[in-house]
Amino acid sequence: MSEIIKEPISGAMIDLFAGAGGLSCGLEQAGFHPVLANEMVEQFANTYKVNHPTTRVVVGDVRNVDEKELHSLVAEHSRIDLIAGGPPCQGFSVNAPIRSLDDPRNHLFEEYLRIVDEIRPKAVLIENVPGIVSLGKGTVVEQIYKALENMGYKVNHRILFAGHYGVPQLRFRTIIIGIQNYSGEILFPKPQYYVNAVANFQKSKELCYFVTPLDELLLKPKVTVQDAIGDMPELKGGEKNPEYKYIVEPQCEYQKQLREGSECITSHWCSRLSEINKERLKHIPVGGSWRDIPYDLLPKGLQRARRSDHTKRYGRLDPNELCSTVLTKCDPHWGSFFHPSQPRTISVREAARIQSFPDRYQFTGSMTEQYEQVGNAVPPLLAKAVGECIQEMIRRADNECTAPTK
Repeated sequence: MSEIIKEPISGAMIDLFAGAGGLSCGLEQAGFHPVLANEMVEQFANTYKVNHPTTRVVVGDVRNVDEKELHSLVAEHSRIDLIAGGPPCQGFSVNAPIRSLDDPRNHLFEEYLRIVDEIRPKAVLIENVPGIVSLGKGTVVEQIYKALENMGYKVNHRILFAGHYGVPQLRFRTIIIGIQNYSGEILFPKPQYYVNAVANFQKSKELCYFVTPLDELLLKPKVTVQDAIGDMPELKGGEKNPEYKYIVEPQCEYQKQLREGSECITSHWCSRLSEINKERLKHIPVGGSWRDIPYDLLPKGLQRARRSDHTKRYGRLDPNELCSTVLTKCDPHWGSFFHPSQPRTISVREAARIQSFPDRYQFTGSMTEQYEQVGNAVPPLLAKAVGECIQEMIRRADNECTAPTK
């Protein structure tokens, strides 16, 4: 096995539905390099370009990308090792009011498969929310399997918890991997950090990894909110300084890792709290939520809610725990986004830290657009862990192809 690992590999990849580039950011850390990316939203694509200046970025609807253009864009590369991407997940999400196969966003995976069929990379990676597994009683995943298997890929999928890979966040993602001309086991990264979470979905929990108390001695301790943002400068809502100096040395390995290659902090900004939210926050202790707010200060909808509902809304983060799932709006009405000790919500940069983006990663556009880019992204450290497994399987598949026949 050691001889296989030492073999060089080019790692050229294509990122579809690339967003701001969280998936590419993590896969680069695993040894891949994106040569082509496609993103429909221009502002997201701008952020991708800033952080991946050598990658050709096609801005526009993936359905308008034709085969001839694809081949001309990647012609200089003798082989594409990986096509990765996550079709927009709103139609699959457990947070969607209605999850239906009729939602046009749920058919964009067909465009992903069209491009895979044309390029035929060594490996494919599809990431999405857990809801894709149960959509249409599993028919969406079945269609993906059937299409990839007909192209010669061995396929498997799991639901991975970001916290297991050093991401300080309660985030689950479905990961589908296909490897071409491969007879071995499809590898998924095993948990590296000791933490569990209650899944926010009811079905398919058998696809998740769970750690036991015996694992605590074998795994690294969880990365917490304090680990992620404890070194960040104090901030008042509404401030718009373009950059901040680091005021303390890194306090843990996570901060040291994310600060590498960066000389200052950018995108450290958030909106002012409304007067009513300032009053609400006074009543919320660390780790608390809307249940701690006096009844007459609650929004009308939460006045009618059961105590067991909406567990994270108006939550104040516990510095010793993980953050709730970072959304496209870090609005306290939708989740636990109040800063642990300051009277404000977490900033764009703090949300990016919680997603595991390095500080050198720059976000473009308005504050609202930047929050959206961060919230839509795949946590880079999760992508890195998956990418390392894909690299190993590509090496094994290459070895199978070159092994002499008996």
